[in-house]
Amino acid sequence: MVKIGMVGVGAISGIYLKNITGLFQEIEVEAVCDLVREKAEKAKEEYGVPKIYDTMYDLFADDEIDIVLNLTRPYEHYEVTKAALEAGKHVYSEKPLAATFEEGKALVELAKDKGLMLGGAPDTFMGAGIQTCRKLIEDGFIGTPVGAAAFMICRGHESWHPDPEFYYKHGGGPMMDMGPYYLTAMINLLGGVRGVTGVAKTSFPQRVITSQPKAGTVIDVDVPTYVTGILDFDSGAVGTLFTTFDVVNNGQARFEVYGSEGTLLVPDPNTFGGPVLLLRQEEKEFKEIPLMFDYADNSRGLGLADMAKSLETGRAFRAGYEQTLHVLEVMTAFERSSMARAYVEIESDYQSAPAMKHNPLKGVLD
Repeated sequence: MVKIGMVGVGAISGIYLKNITGLFQEIEVEAVCDLVREKAEKAKEEYGVPKIYDTMYDLFADDEIDIVLNLTRPYEHYEVTKAALEAGKHVYSEKPLAATFEEGKALVELAKDKGLMLGGAPDTFMGAGIQTCRKLIEDGFIGTPVGAAAFMICRGHESWHPDPEFYYKHGGGPMMDMGPYYLTAMINLLGGVRGVTGVAKTSFPQRVITSQPKAGTVIDVDVPTYVTGILDFDSGAVGTLFTTFDVVNNGQARFEVYGSEGTLLVPDPNTFGGPVLLLRQEEKEFKEIPLMFDYADNSRGLGLADMAKSLETGRAFRAGYEQTLHVLEVMTAFERSSMARAYVEIESDYQSAPAMKHNPLKGVLD
């Protein structure tokens, strides 16, 4: 068993703990740490976690821990991951890799220097939905891919999230929050990005929280909340990505891939399942395609289990830093392009990792 040390026991930790303890058979949680000890105590009691540490440095010093799972807030990812790497631990981080491209590059260089694995979320691209889309594209069902378009539209998190302020601070915003899902799926389906053009703005300088327990609190918005961009893929395909926290719309997610012989409607990349819809040139309507891979339910932690398998066997890690760094650079390039009013070239390289393989033992990866 590969042993995991979790730093940060916030809202997303529940599904990780559930899946690590109940689904994935080759990893286990050895310890948890949170600034609010009550959260760590609750995780220990509910999921049988053996150890609680008061500080992340105490957790990093535990020789039994193989991988640190960084579930802190986006603006904290860099410092936590850096400290874990410096302590000699492999790190799997929630998205994004860091709050800036410069921080991301520094983490990758540190991991390389120390010979450690580094990667992270999102791992939804490994689920049944995106993997089915990848197979359809690779098998030629839409011909040669020529483009893609994706939209993540909502009015923000202050009406429902119990503590939404960090979504509007450094490391937050719709692109940094939701962009990783869409871009990770896009590059897995269409390949790397060589350049982008973007426009970004902050539509509302302040937000009022209406959810409990902080209803009435005013948030100063420090990040762009309306970001749209064009992606120039290495393959020659052209993509469009639009993310916003400023628009009232009940059709939050839409993701399409266009080919010379057909169009593919990709499922919400924030999910692991379907539906997958295909329209061929000779057909008159979209047809739903059966999912051809495992992990259609909420399988967060799948990438962590894949990292553990890679650590044990030496095979390719599907959610490694080549992917998370490339996604981070593209996301931040939209704002740089907007500020410069110019096309921005992408310097990081990306090659998609191997597709998923079926294993009849659920929770055991290939």
